[in-house]
Order: sequence, then structure tokens, then C-alpha cells
Amino acid sequence: MRHPKRHVLSLLALSVSLFSCASFAATKLTLVEVITSPARTEMLQKMLTDYKTQHPDVEIEVVSLPWGQAFEKLGTMIQSGQYPDVVEMPDTWQGLYASNGMLADLEPRLKGWTGTPDLTDKTLTMARSSGGTATMIPYGFYLRAMFWNKKLFQQAGLTDAPKTMDEFMADAKKISALGNGISGYCMRGGVGGTNAWMMFMAAMNGSPEFFDKDGNSTLTKPGAVKGAQFLVDMYQKGYAPKDSVNWGFNEIVSGFYSGKCAMLDQDPDALIAIKNSMNPDDFSVAPMPLGPNGKAYPTIGYTGWSMFKQGKHQDQSWDLISFLSNKENNLTWSKFVGTLPIYKGAEQDAYYHAPQFAGWFAELNSPDYIPLTMPTHLKGWGYFNSVIVKDSSQETLLGQNDTESMVKDWAKYLTKEQKAWLAAQK
Repeated sequence: MRHPKRHVLSLLALSVSLFSCASFAATKLTLVEVITSPARTEMLQKMLTDYKTQHPDVEIEVVSLPWGQAFEKLGTMIQSGQYPDVVEMPDTWQGLYASNGMLADLEPRLKGWTGTPDLTDKTLTMARSSGGTATMIPYGFYLRAMFWNKKLFQQAGLTDAPKTMDEFMADAKKISALGNGISGYCMRGGVGGTNAWMMFMAAMNGSPEFFDKDGNSTLTKPGAVKGAQFLVDMYQKGYAPKDSVNWGFNEIVSGFYSGKCAMLDQDPDALIAIKNSMNPDDFSVAPMPLGPNGKAYPTIGYTGWSMFKQGKHQDQSWDLISFLSNKENNLTWSKFVGTLPIYKGAEQDAYYHAPQFAGWFAELNSPDYIPLTMPTHLKGWGYFNSVIVKDSSQETLLGQNDTESMVKDWAKYLTKEQKAWLAAQK
């Protein structure tokens, strides 16, 4: 006969075991990355492995979207109800998702987070750039500067990087004259090319302002049109590779380190591949060329981590974001992906004292360089940046449209967006 007491104890043990298994059932988080490369994904997975070691009750699925189609693919996911728990959020998309009320308010989380007091003012400003409420934690800043190939410059009889827009055009012409498939400028004609258009338009126009006080776009100002024509001329005169009309980030970077083109305007993230493929003595990074008014307007942008309101695991999602954003992990990530970090004093790290960073810090420390902040507060900026600029600029570069018509279309779209935004603030 089975002993009743043992039977009860067995049932209790089984119940405890089942309860333990239930409580240990893993929370599954989905993290979407949109600025992808094999190396970046590998580094992210390494950090997530460290997180999962500390949180064995959490599983994390990483969905990697190729940057060229990421805007559309993430939109498709959202439309079908597949909300990721954590998403890598570019500044160019923040306005869209924040203004639609889809991103979680992180202000209550920031109040209780130990890392908040050490964040730079710029970091907190960017976190709150859409509507004044923090909807992301930036993981770093991208600031444009000019990479230049010393060997190709020397072959063309040049000794230094161009300091003005006129010198930039003249140097590109001399280098392109070398032949052998070498061009002066690595143009980004595909997705992500908006920065160059806006920088050169601002430089030639002598102003970083996108709108007047009434919300009208400034892109149709004569100087701005001249800046757009500057890029069109660079391409149509053969100072940029013919196939660069379709180039994205990977193509412009490989075009530079392979010696196909001698100048590249890019952020510190381009250093990842360039320093692994070139002798450090063969290239350098200079500030962006100055416009007619003696100023340059290098674009400054940022990307970070956001969470959707519709995510099922809000507390766990924030816990993951705060882990990725802590001082140690952020510095590791910033060094690897090529951003300027988000914490006060981080620039004192020995890594940022390398000569290649001189161009970026010159821009940060000289009044001649005024960082250009994109109007990411606009609901339609993400579509403008990812689709409109790419499609219409490619048509213009290929001679299927004229520069003035292209710029007028851009201005019309942005004016409508800005006036809608202004009306919503009343």
C-alpha cells in the first residue's frame, strides 16, 4: 500500500517543479536592427549573449533588416501587427513613429535610471527631439567630415585636403584626370544620400536653416539650388564614378579604400572598414569644405534604441535598452560602430585621440563649422529621406530631370510637412 504522506509530498514536489518551470519560462524579446552589417550584427549578438548570461529567463530574437529596404520593411512589420520589443531607431524615423504615438514614453524610465545623470545634454536633447518627450536613448552621434586619399592626391599634384567648396571641385577634377577608373569623389546616389545634398545646399546658401518663420522651405533659395547643382555637376562631369548613382554606404566606403575615388564625406562609422583596409598613413580625415560665407554645415545625426508602446514586455525591453546603453557597453559599441559616445567625458578615452579623429574634433571645436541637424521632427521626414530624395536625385543625376525642378518638389513637400507640424503645436 502506498504511504499517503509520501504521496502528498510527491504531489507537492511535482507542483513545485511545475511552478518553477512555469516561472522560468523564458520571456522572448524581438530586437530589430536596421543599420546592418555582418560585423555589427556579430558585435550586437556578443553583447546580447552577455545580457542573456545575466538574465537566463530572457530569449532575444534579432531581426536584421538591410538598410536599403529597412524603412519599408519595418513599416510592413508594423502594419501587420508585428511590433518589435526593441528597435534600432534612426533619427530620421523618430519623428514619424513618435508623432503617431507609437513609441513608448521613456521619461519615467530615465528618472529612475542610474545612467541618466552622466548623459550629455546633447544626448537628452536628441532623445526628446520629437515633441519634447524622450522616445529613444541615442547610442551615439554621427558627424560628417571628409576622408581623403593622400596617395591619389599626391599623384594628382595635390598636397592637402580641400578647404573650400571651390577647391573641392577643382581637386576632384584633377584627380579624375588621372584616368584608370579613378574619380575624385565617392558619391552616395542611393539610400542615405540625403546628407550630402543638404550639406552642400546649406554650405552654398550660407545657412543651416531649413525653414523660415512661416514654415516655408529654404531649399529654393538661389544658394541652396546652387549647392544642389554642385553635386549634379560633380556627377555629370565625371568627377564621381558613373555607377555611384546607385551607391549606398558599403559601396562608397569600399570605393574609397579600394582607391576608386579619392574623397568621401562620411561619419566616424566609415573608419571601421577603412582602417582595416588601408595603411593609416595613406588617408586622413579633414573638416568639410567651407562655403562662400566661410562656413560649413556638416550634418550631425544619431541613432538609438526605442521601444514600441504595443510591445508586450515593456519592463524587460527597458531593461535591455538600459543594459545596451550603460557606460561600458555604450563606449564599446561607439568605438566599434564609429559614433561619438553619449556620456560626459567619454571623448577623453585614448581611442578618440587617434589622428584620424582630428577632422571631427576640428569641426566640433571651431566656429567655422556649424553642425546641421536634420528636421527629424517632421512626420514625413523618414519617407523624404529614404524614398523621395533617392528617387528624384537619381533621375536628376541621370539627366531625366533638372535640378531646379527637383529642389522645388523637395521644398513643396517639406513646406507642407513643416506647416502641418507648426499647426499641431498650437
